Amino acid sequence: MAEEFEMSADKMVPSASLKETLDLDSLDYIDLVVVIESNFAFKVKPEDFVGIETFQDFYNYVINHVTAAEMA
Repeated sequence: MAEEFEMSADKMVPSASLKETLDLDSLDYIDLVVVIESNFAFKVKPEDFVGIETFQDFYNYVINHVTAAEMA
């Protein structure tokens, strides 16, 4: 993600704001969805991002979906 959004990886700490740290706008969210889907092999729904505010929220979201896919 740091490479995709051209930022320093040391800013990606669990409590940091995903939107502010990555300086996300609506088009950047599309890029983020593409990164997730291509790297983690699951589909992202726009409503999934409603509760994602921090990098920890994002991590939990990805882990939950990857784990669910592995269990299926």
